Amino acid sequence: MTSTDPTPARPPQRLEHFPISFFGVTMGLFGLALALRSGGFATAAQGAGWVGLAMMVFLGAMFALKAIRHPAALKAEWMHPVRLAFFPATSISLLLFATFLRDSMPDVAQVFWVIGAAAHAILTLVVVTAWISHRAFGPGQLSPAWFIPAVGNVIVPLAGVPLGHVEISWFFFSVGLIFWIVLLTLVFNRLIFHDPLPGKLKPTLVILIAPPAVAFLAWLQLAGGQIDAPARIFLNLGYFFTALVALQVPGLLRLPFALSFWALSFPLAAITTASFKFAGLSGSAFHQGLGYVLLALLVITIAALIVRTIRAAIAGEICQPE
Repeated sequence: MTSTDPTPARPPQRLEHFPISFFGVTMGLFGLALALRSGGFATAAQGAGWVGLAMMVFLGAMFALKAIRHPAALKAEWMHPVRLAFFPATSISLLLFATFLRDSMPDVAQVFWVIGAAAHAILTLVVVTAWISHRAFGPGQLSPAWFIPAVGNVIVPLAGVPLGHVEISWFFFSVGLIFWIVLLTLVFNRLIFHDPLPGKLKPTLVILIAPPAVAFLAWLQLAGGQIDAPARIFLNLGYFFTALVALQVPGLLRLPFALSFWALSFPLAAITTASFKFAGLSGSAFHQGLGYVLLALLVITIAALIVRTIRAAIAGEICQPE
C-alpha cells in the first residue's frame, strides 16, 4: 500500500522567474503617497513615498541582476504578449516618484522626471512598434494592461508642468489621450465579443479607472488649474469606470491571489487624488467626503495586498514559471 501527496511540491522560487509585473507595487505605493497628500495626511504620505522608493530600488536591483544572470529569461518576458505591457511600469514609477518630490525637492524631482520621461518615450515607441510589427497578437492576449505603455504618457504632465516642461508635457498628454481612445475601443471589443479574461488578468479590469482619473489631474496642470468642461468629462468618466469595476469586485475576491491584484492599487489611488483635487478647487463637500471614502478603501486594499504578497512569497508562490 502506497500513499501519495495530493499536493505536489512547488518548485523553488528562482530569479529568472521574477516578474516585471512586480513594478505594479511601486506604482501603487507612490499612488498611495500622492492620495494621502491630497487628503491632508502629509506625514503618512512621506512614509508611503519613501517606502515606494525603497521598493523601486530593490526591484531595479533584482531586474538588473536578472538581466545579467538570466538574459534569455528577460528576453522571453519581453517577447510575451501580455508581460510586454508591464515593462513601462518601470518608467511610470520614476515619473510618479518625481511627482512625489516635485514640491519638496524640485531639483531632485527634475532629474527623475527627465530620466522617467525619456525612458517612457522610448518604451512607448518600442512597445507600440512591437504591437504593429510582424508579431501576431490575438484578441485573447489583449487586456486593460495594454493601457500601461501608451496611456501612461498622461502621467508625464503631473510633474512636467510644475517643473517647467509645458510643451513636452502637451506632447505626452496628446499621445496618451489618443491611445486611450484607441485602446479603450479595442479592450471593450475584446471584453464584449470574445472569451472572458483569464483569472490572473481579471484584476487588470481596474486599470480602466486610471486613464480618465490621471487625465483629469494632468489636464488641470495643463489648463492652469481651471475646472472646465474637459476636466469634468475626465473626472466623471473616472467615476463611471470606478462604478463599473466595483460591480466586478465580488468576483475578483473569489480568485486566487496573483501579483496582478496590485493593478487595483494605482487606479484607486488616482481616482482618490482626483476627488480631493476637484473638492479643493470647487469647494464640493460631496467630493471631499467621497475622497475620504475612496482613501479608506485604498489604504485597506494596499494593506491587504502587502499581507497577501508577503504570504505568497513565504509560501513560494511568486517567482514561479507559468
